[in-house]
Amino acid sequence: MEITTTTIKELRDKTGVSVMQCKKALEEAGGDIAKAEVILKKHSAAAADKKADRSLAAGAIGSYIHDGVVGAMVLLSCETDFVAKNPEFIALARELAMQVAATAPAYVTTEEIAPEAKEAATAVFQKEVADKPAEMQEKILEGKLSSYFRDQVLLEQPFIKDESKTVRDLLNEATQKFGERVLVSRFARLSAR
Repeated sequence: MEITTTTIKELRDKTGVSVMQCKKALEEAGGDIAKAEVILKKHSAAAADKKADRSLAAGAIGSYIHDGVVGAMVLLSCETDFVAKNPEFIALARELAMQVAATAPAYVTTEEIAPEAKEAATAVFQKEVADKPAEMQEKILEGKLSSYFRDQVLLEQPFIKDESKTVRDLLNEATQKFGERVLVSRFARLSAR
């Protein structure tokens, strides 16, 4: 399949990734847009891993208030002011604040989960898997714990506007798009209910 500027533009509009990255992904996918999207997602995770040790010196605070009853603020960090002032970056911070307001996560990452919380959940789920075959108990227990904490950890939650992506995927895509490490540093949620 021939790679035209129209095809490149269509992929860029869907993903927001640079023209050159879109062109390379389309070449790798033989011109298939769906395959190119998968390739770009794979590359975005790799790009985020490469930039994981960079320091975050800038950022933007996104806020969202729903009907005056629920509100959230998110500190979305990046490496430079240039990216922090980008309207798309600021919009992402607001979307993440909307995510926090809607889903009320307790943690940003799974590493923040207190050992006591993990132990308590493990104790409850061990009773549930006690009657399962011994060789499957640990795998079932891991699945139950992962499912239980997924809703409580912001980065593991499905994105409210596109449930095919997690919030982590969204941040990986932003890292690829802006060329800098992008991270949710903190969030706060208030509710009058």
